[in-house]
Amino acid sequence: MTNISKLVFAAAIAAPGLIAAAAPASAQSVAVLDPDAAIANSNAWKTAAQTIQTTYKAQIAQVQARQTALANEIKTSAAPLDTNKDGQISQAELQAAQTSNPNAVKALQAKEQSAQQELQRMSLPFNRAKAYAIEQISGHEDDAVSNVVKQRKIAVLLRPEATFVADPSADVTSAVTAELDRLITAPVSVTPPANWQPGQQQQQAAPAAPAANPSAPAGR
Repeated sequence: MTNISKLVFAAAIAAPGLIAAAAPASAQSVAVLDPDAAIANSNAWKTAAQTIQTTYKAQIAQVQARQTALANEIKTSAAPLDTNKDGQISQAELQAAQTSNPNAVKALQAKEQSAQQELQRMSLPFNRAKAYAIEQISGHEDDAVSNVVKQRKIAVLLRPEATFVADPSADVTSAVTAELDRLITAPVSVTPPANWQPGQQQQQAAPAAPAANPSAPAGR
């Protein structure tokens, strides 16, 4: 028996759980969760999204129309930089234009930035509605995740991007969605208060910071 074989054999005797771990068990030691997908698939969000689509139908249509118009304007402005006329500006074409016609590149970049800012301003009403609805649903996500972790006796919970290889059965996203559906029994509001800002509810729910000690020396 080689030294390597002895080590493997000894490890198998000393820690039989390493071999048994491959067998199905009632406890799910490691699981994968996509929290964004869990919310997106929830009934609360589907209802909120439908309400937003109906409430802001006109504004959404205006943004889509303006987005198309701005894309055409940018495409026209970028045409002189598209030397091979394939409808796209490659990295090589951009680098060449930065040398031969830097003003045109700057103008194009400024136009793209301006278009993005304009679309963001136009989209603000329904994007705030989306953020407000999602924030309310997110407020239940910790409880939903905690319940699933306890039910399945999960020891380690990972995001999909943190995994290298995972069995589909390790994904508990749908279980968290089902738990959100159980916890949220009424539609969430899609009408944020006038002074509401994203993250405001989490900040209000967080414990207040301790007050400064007025007798403490300054600078400490």
